[in-house]
Amino acid sequence: MAPRLQLEKAAWRWAETVKPEDITHEHIALAYRIALTACKRGTCRRNCKGNPNCLVGIGEQSWLGEIDENTFHNIDDPNSERRDKNTFVGLTNLGATCYVNTFLQVWFHNLELRRALYRFQNSRAEGHNMDSDYEPRTICEHLQYLFALLQNSNRRYIDPSGLVKALGLDTGQQQDAQEFSKLFLSLLEDTLSKQKDPYLQNVIQQQFCGQFSYVTVCNKCGRESPLPSRFYELELNIQGHKNLTECITEFLKEEKLDGDNRYYCESCQSKQNATRRIKLQSLPRTLNFQLMRFVFDRQSSHKKKLNTFISFPEVLEMGPFLEGKDEKCTYELSAVLIHRGVSAYSGHYIAHVRDAHTNDWYKFNDEEIEKMEGKKLQLGIEEDIAETAKSQTRKPKCSKGYHCSRNAYMLVYKRQMGEENQTEESIQVPAVLQKLVEQDNKKFEEWCNEMSDMRKQSVDKGKAKHEEVKELYELLPAEDDQSYEFVPVEWLKKWLDDSTAIKEIDNSNFLCSHGKLHPDKVGEAKRISPKAADLLFGRYGGGPRLDRSSLCRDCVAQRCRVLRLKNQLNEDYRECLQTNRVDVRVGMLSDEPGFWIGKASLRSWRQLALDQLEEDEEKTKHNNSKVNGEKSSSPGAKADGGKGDSEEGDVSEEMKNFNEDILCYHGGLSILESDRRVVSAEVWNKLRMYFPNAPEFTQEHEPCQHCTRLEREGKENEALNRMMANEQKSSLLNLFQEKNRPTLQKWPQETDVLYIVPLYFVDEWKKFIRRPAKGNPVSSVGNSILLCPHGGFMFTYDSMLQGDAQHIALLWPAEWEVINKMFLVDQSISIRRIPETTQENSNVRYQTHPDLCQECREGFIFQQQRDMREYAQATVYVRKVIDKKTMIKESAPEFSVSGSDMEEEREEPKIDGEKDPDFSQTEGGAKRQKLNENVSVCTAPTTAATKSGIRRSTRHRKLRGEKALIVSANQTLKELKIQIMHAFSVAPFDQNLSIDGRCLTDDSATLGSLGVIPESIICLKADEPIADYAAMDDVYQVCMPEEGFKGTGLLGH
Repeated sequence: MAPRLQLEKAAWRWAETVKPEDITHEHIALAYRIALTACKRGTCRRNCKGNPNCLVGIGEQSWLGEIDENTFHNIDDPNSERRDKNTFVGLTNLGATCYVNTFLQVWFHNLELRRALYRFQNSRAEGHNMDSDYEPRTICEHLQYLFALLQNSNRRYIDPSGLVKALGLDTGQQQDAQEFSKLFLSLLEDTLSKQKDPYLQNVIQQQFCGQFSYVTVCNKCGRESPLPSRFYELELNIQGHKNLTECITEFLKEEKLDGDNRYYCESCQSKQNATRRIKLQSLPRTLNFQLMRFVFDRQSSHKKKLNTFISFPEVLEMGPFLEGKDEKCTYELSAVLIHRGVSAYSGHYIAHVRDAHTNDWYKFNDEEIEKMEGKKLQLGIEEDIAETAKSQTRKPKCSKGYHCSRNAYMLVYKRQMGEENQTEESIQVPAVLQKLVEQDNKKFEEWCNEMSDMRKQSVDKGKAKHEEVKELYELLPAEDDQSYEFVPVEWLKKWLDDSTAIKEIDNSNFLCSHGKLHPDKVGEAKRISPKAADLLFGRYGGGPRLDRSSLCRDCVAQRCRVLRLKNQLNEDYRECLQTNRVDVRVGMLSDEPGFWIGKASLRSWRQLALDQLEEDEEKTKHNNSKVNGEKSSSPGAKADGGKGDSEEGDVSEEMKNFNEDILCYHGGLSILESDRRVVSAEVWNKLRMYFPNAPEFTQEHEPCQHCTRLEREGKENEALNRMMANEQKSSLLNLFQEKNRPTLQKWPQETDVLYIVPLYFVDEWKKFIRRPAKGNPVSSVGNSILLCPHGGFMFTYDSMLQGDAQHIALLWPAEWEVINKMFLVDQSISIRRIPETTQENSNVRYQTHPDLCQECREGFIFQQQRDMREYAQATVYVRKVIDKKTMIKESAPEFSVSGSDMEEEREEPKIDGEKDPDFSQTEGGAKRQKLNENVSVCTAPTTAATKSGIRRSTRHRKLRGEKALIVSANQTLKELKIQIMHAFSVAPFDQNLSIDGRCLTDDSATLGSLGVIPESIICLKADEPIADYAAMDDVYQVCMPEEGFKGTGLLGH
């Protein structure tokens, strides 16, 4: 099928030769495209929008033919949530709790610990009413119930949120897994130690607790000083080592104590050289090795991860490391905890655990559990993920019975107990807990049944819809020369889209102002058979129903008229253009009077005519049809007409109607003859065909009398303003030219009193003097803005020397007399110099009138200081320096300055033709830039003026490479360093910051306490950057201070 625009042109091609009054039913049928050929399936890739008979590509493809039942619903199979036979249960990751899940799985597979927890007396579980959900409270109750679910639940994974919430952990923040293990076991031991059962009291110590001694030996007398200690895990340094044996050996190696580190020997009663080493006394049944992958980097002041390969055996003989014991002490690897990722502050934790019953290895990855093949531990995939482009370290070869990992951070070994090692007896869940598990399984089965029923209902509904669509779709096409109706194509698409709710059929948006189908809307509707329409409207309702009688003859006739005028428009445009040129050459010799027409209208009348024709066409549309240019629905909206030739120029946005540009505010003929010209009656008559309601003024028509009078009065007022400005300027010439100005720094000797006015008054007065015809004269001096509510002056002599003078202007006494005569003065303000001579020396003091209001002055100073300390969203500037010297020079203002910024830095210009030798060109000879009349010039007070009379802005001038940052007084220096890192790519530990020569070092201090105020300039000196990209990644991760498990249940809170 042809494109939509081609179909639209073909539908109205007959309008070129047919007048509106000659339209027949055949023409109307062509306009509504009734006779277009219907598309066949397979011929259209998508539905033809311009063809109302095309019923292909509206969503019917998914309903015709055989359909898979799964397409009728979006509900996953509930059996996919069911635990497979002979598999373990996973744990849901609540956000960043994968480190918790790994330890829970390891502890669950510790059969002695599980057996002990099942013996824990749980009175709440024993007295639980099965009609309600069981809610554990204590840590042991949560862990006991969680282990029972992990053992006998029917779910593929369970939710540990109860335990996590009881511990008070933040589910969105990943914590130190090693610290969590230590704290949790300590908490569990403390809880179980309060039980009456001796087995429960000692189970943590029996399983995880070993003993070693710090033994110090005096080199002089040989005295040994043992310091016994317990451990729950051995923390092994892996830096510089290749295997586990090397790490253990270093852990137990002898240390020399000499020099300043000598040992005080009780026998020798003096400090002596000595040796110190750790001696293992006893080992627990479960031996945990913490591989210290996460270490503190002194250079960066943050943790970093060591991605060192460490090999470890499946069977570990610890007998040689035990002190004074020759028997075998064999351990077998039972779990490996993995951290995937290169950073210490991000990544993912998983656990590889050996099943004690079958000796099969399983990978526990939150909800996903994978059984390893061949009863062997496999770490290959985890190691590949950690490889980065920066660190392509080759994995070392491992001997048989050994494994090698760069991501393992904890190794769990289980002691071989002779024959018991072969098989572990199964553990039964206590009856009380089993009832709770069965209650949860029952809820799960109910949920599965509910989901299955929902799936079945969706399938049944889909099958019924399938039969309905197949039945109705065959009835949709309308036969040629038979009755038909129109329905929205969007409704048909939604009807065929089973995922959306089906509403009633709504044809109201298709109606024109005559209540019939608008020709423009036929592309959004489809023509269907009456039988199909009866079925659809009968089942879904709606309306109004649009049949053959709904084709609108009036709209077609209107469109025909518009199209014919559009076609005639270009010809009329050329004739009018030619006629205008002839009239200009012959000088309008015709006896007929001409007509006034606006020059803007004459340039753009063709575009306006197109807009008018489009508007006439849109008027026939229904109010619901929101179209550009439709006044009824969006007044003032511009018609979407075609573009005129370039010679016509752009149509003014303010001009809505033709020839309105020669109207004044009173609706009469404008007095500005430069904006209009005379055209002949022939040209005007052609234009009236397109603009019958345009304002008409003959050549003899008088301009508006109101405007004539106002123009005359305006010229008189302008003359008065010029006279007033000249008089004021001549009387206050030095003030206007900024010449011979008094200053407080160097008090003039010829007077003891100076008068004060607001600088704002002087600025506004100068504007009027420069442009008296464009502004209003200044009538009063508002000195009250410099006074407090009590009538006292707000500034002291010293404060005006230090900066408050930017708010005021000083006047000579003679100038003050002129000011008093020419302006209304609400309050006289002066400052007087009073010499005080004594026998010893002579001093000068300064007195203001009115006197200083001490109370308001103190409040003003306090508020200023408070604003400096308690700011928010203020700007500071960071300037990077090298070798204590700024390597960048001041440059011109940046081109990206906003309009308001530029206005503050440029002077009010003079209008054309007004020459003033006092305000000529600048010293460099550059001409003043002309400004638009409506540009508001900033009147913010400034300080001194240059010789040329142009004020200089007090705005901070940025240097090339300097960057502005938005900060608040309550943010810390560390947070500012993070901002600087993003702006300059300098890590916080490489930043040396200073302000006014004072170093900023306390990262935890706030900017307000460090004296950083708005508009401060902070110097940044960067150390040499580090080359460790993983460390940089750590810095990006740590934007807030690390709090660990502070405030959680692991610390007793």
